[in-house]
Amino acid sequence: MSVDTKNIRNVVLLGHSGCGKTTLAEAMLFESGAITRMGTIAAGSTMSDYTPIEQERGNSLFSSLMHVKWRNCKINILDTPGFDDFIGEVVCSLKVADTALMLLNSAHGVEVGTEILWDYVNDFKTPTIFVISQIDHEKSDFDTTLEQAKERFGSKVLPVQYPLNQGSGFTSIIDTIRMIMYVFGPNGGKPEKKPIPENEMAKAMAMHNALVEAAAENEEGLMEKFFDKGTLSEEEMTEGLRIALAHQQIFPVFCCSALQDKGSGRIMGFINDVAPSPADVPPFELVGGKTMKYDSKAPTSIFIYKTISEAQVGLVSYFKIYSGTVRSGDELINSDNGTHERISQVFESEGKVRNVIDFLQAGDLGVTLKMKNSHTNNTLNAKGQSIQIDPIHFPEARIRTAVVPPSKSDMEKLIKALHQVEEEDPTLRVEQSATLKQTIIHGQGQLHLDLIRYRIERISAFTWISISRKFHTEKQSLKSANEVYRHKNKVVVLDSLEKFI
Repeated sequence: MSVDTKNIRNVVLLGHSGCGKTTLAEAMLFESGAITRMGTIAAGSTMSDYTPIEQERGNSLFSSLMHVKWRNCKINILDTPGFDDFIGEVVCSLKVADTALMLLNSAHGVEVGTEILWDYVNDFKTPTIFVISQIDHEKSDFDTTLEQAKERFGSKVLPVQYPLNQGSGFTSIIDTIRMIMYVFGPNGGKPEKKPIPENEMAKAMAMHNALVEAAAENEEGLMEKFFDKGTLSEEEMTEGLRIALAHQQIFPVFCCSALQDKGSGRIMGFINDVAPSPADVPPFELVGGKTMKYDSKAPTSIFIYKTISEAQVGLVSYFKIYSGTVRSGDELINSDNGTHERISQVFESEGKVRNVIDFLQAGDLGVTLKMKNSHTNNTLNAKGQSIQIDPIHFPEARIRTAVVPPSKSDMEKLIKALHQVEEEDPTLRVEQSATLKQTIIHGQGQLHLDLIRYRIERISAFTWISISRKFHTEKQSLKSANEVYRHKNKVVVLDSLEKFI
């Protein structure tokens, strides 16, 4: 399904762990008809959390790319982890997204993870829509969550909707753009439209007027109409809100129960009508200080934002097309190392499922296989095109630990496995310390290192354990540890390197 640049929407789902990102992605796929039945996290049957470790833990650990067709648009959906340890997956997704959906758990409010993610949203200057999720939770508190969002993220946070009856009996949402009430049946889906109750009209009108003013502020013609009529039509509001959202002048707030499929369709409609396409966003940065805009008629340039390795397949490269059109068989040149790459096939991604497509145009996200010399942060150009996309700036490591193989003969095997993981995960750094005479890995946190351990086990067939034993003298340091564990077929992780310096 190749579409024009103006009809593409690239959306990244962000939020603290447990806020409902993966469930919302599943509801969006279901609402669009991309899937016929919603999977669940408990059953390990969602489209995005498809790796065994994610299904075992019940959390997203990797970013996942999916897409839906909604009205006249293609919406690419990037589901991301909520743990700060996996911030690299978030950063690479933010790099290629044009809009963020920031989910807030209505039972928990604004959480620590949300605030950390907000700093990255500001760094990327990403237009953002807030979604207060899990409105059906028995402890749901929409008003408190909304106030916390306003306090933390400012007066530009404006509600578009609010629930009439949140909690376990949740059925109704009042929409203050369309000034209508949506009433959902027990199975969710398409709601019935009803008038707003009289006792809610004053509250809804106050929210409506705030949205009208925000829409009018950013376009002179709309401001004149607003002064003349005192209001704007829905079409005029949509036009003004599109400008305001693209320039981060407004952060609209929606509500939903993704698990019950109540409200997700309206969110997708807003993305279709208001969220910026790649054609609408400001020019993107190139290495050297220059900028350019997305243009499907220009020579082809793509940027690899994520690389993974799959058994029986090899390297899988996720890319965004910054200009031109990508087709199977295209020959591109890596601007970072000068090597030539042939695009064997072009795929659209639906989580773990990849579908072959003839071509994709500027602004779209795609997948290809078996690139030989191209990895994350590389720009590939058609012959005659010589640009380099500004790379993703991944955060520095915050934790380090030494890794010792069970025997010297296993060192080469271990190093090879570590470098394979490092190639896929730019937030991991592998160091050969001459001072400590150890292989040291640097990561984002203990969960991150645990995931690296899991991936090493799958690649190398080692079993890896952590040692919390404290050494009090230099003579009792690494030699003692190796004497204790060398006879076991295990990879040994030595914590707190400072103890050995």
